Amino acid sequence: MNSKSASPGLSWLAILFVSLALSIGWGVRGNWGHEYGAMIPGALAAMAAVLVSGRNDWYRRIAFFAFFGAVGWSFGGSISYMKVIAYTHSGHWQSMGYGFACLFLIGFLWAAMGGAGTALSAFLDRARLTELLVPTFTVFTAWVLQDFALGIYFRGFRLFGEELYEGVRTQLERGAITKEQFAEQMKWLNWNDTDWLAVVVATAAILLLVIIRRRVCWGSSLALHICGGWWLGFTLLTLGLGLHMTPPRGDNWSGALGMTIGMFLFLQRQREWGISWTALVVGWFGGLGFSGATLIKLIFVHPEFQQRVFGRPIDSNWHSILEQTFGFISGLGVALAMGYWSTRSPRQTDEAPVRRWAEVACVLFVMLVITYVNIVKNLEAVWLQKGNILAEELWGLPTTVWFNIAYVALAIVIAAPLVSYYRGRQIAVLPESRLGKGQLFFVAFLWWIVLGNLARTVPFAEQRLITEGVIHINACLCTIFALYLPSRERMIDVVEPCAWHGMLKQTLVAGALAAVLVVAGEFGLMRAMWGDTFAGHAGRHIRFGPDATNDKK
Repeated sequence: MNSKSASPGLSWLAILFVSLALSIGWGVRGNWGHEYGAMIPGALAAMAAVLVSGRNDWYRRIAFFAFFGAVGWSFGGSISYMKVIAYTHSGHWQSMGYGFACLFLIGFLWAAMGGAGTALSAFLDRARLTELLVPTFTVFTAWVLQDFALGIYFRGFRLFGEELYEGVRTQLERGAITKEQFAEQMKWLNWNDTDWLAVVVATAAILLLVIIRRRVCWGSSLALHICGGWWLGFTLLTLGLGLHMTPPRGDNWSGALGMTIGMFLFLQRQREWGISWTALVVGWFGGLGFSGATLIKLIFVHPEFQQRVFGRPIDSNWHSILEQTFGFISGLGVALAMGYWSTRSPRQTDEAPVRRWAEVACVLFVMLVITYVNIVKNLEAVWLQKGNILAEELWGLPTTVWFNIAYVALAIVIAAPLVSYYRGRQIAVLPESRLGKGQLFFVAFLWWIVLGNLARTVPFAEQRLITEGVIHINACLCTIFALYLPSRERMIDVVEPCAWHGMLKQTLVAGALAAVLVVAGEFGLMRAMWGDTFAGHAGRHIRFGPDATNDKK
């Protein structure tokens, strides 16, 4: 069947919208970091792609798109990459080439999982899509219990994942524990500085779920493939072959590689060609984005380039420019892949829905959990560190407790009317149309994150304008795009895709060849510009040879 109009998801303004959404999220992630921060661009880009899709069935599923997009992009947050960027700045030719190749790989792994998560809601029927929530929330619950257990083990330090180190830093400063004592406690946990314990806990949680339910559902099988892939990659590459990408930094890269392969194998077994193709395309743009953004940064910081273009040396927040550029280029992949599927993926129906709680759970997770686990970091990182912002105690209670009380109150205010609405009670402020709900969801989440990020950095110097200033302007643009680009009148007839398997093979081969050419071109250009000169704007790290800095963090 022919489409009535060209896909609105592939207009240049739509592509710009999705790319800017992911760029905003990645710029904000630079302040909050790790897996929690990486959820933000995933949710924003997925929602933006839905809003410009022209698909009424996608509008209805925007909560699922946001949730699984966030989860998919979060996986790469465990990979260490700052030393890899530094290799490209080093002026040492072997390290430079190695750095660009590794950046492409890291970007691909990160974005491939993100692309798969974003595409899930476009291809899975409601039964499988909502059933996937059960093992997902089971794993999240297990990780919360893991953090509480570690909190007890580490004498009550604040945890929640990567915040462990911020909490420990505070305790060290207060003299509650010595560095030697903490290092001794951490020996068993710090196995190659990886997330091995989280993978063990996730695997155990899924196996327990399988035993309780007496069956292996679609989602549990996917989770087990991902966990098994992580162990295969880590065991084979790091433990078996002794490969370390950025010694002495962590080796989560090998686990992430195995995890990505495990995901692809599962998708192939399930014949989910559309999700696999999206993961490849978005992954390729992620590789291009990570290595290409570093290339752009190295061009802009070159003294001769600055003199010719600006007439003087320019000092800026170049790392933030790199991050936002990476987000923008990766967003191009999301925009193009999802725009393509907006006219070709099969229509999905959610009539007589199973698991009616699913939409509410996804909205609350995105709006409350993702915002909380990131904004709460402002306390330890900024507000309590600068004594003139917040005192450590207010009326005899720790400030953290007051923050949590405030967030619980906020959660009740949001959750109560939302649950009532889904039970059939009309709430005037909530739009009746699916598109209107999606627009409200996107804009509210966007500005919640932007303002939360701003609160972390105020007061800030003029150098921060390149981060918070650009993010603010881009958020304004995205708000306009979210309100004016979608149209309920641009519905399209879906064209069933043909030869998905062949298209997947062609994309894989073409992408591999293009990746080699991209990395070679980036390396050659940087050698021509910088030669053996250290570019600065990063620590000088060398990966190979007698001057290798593999013993430095």
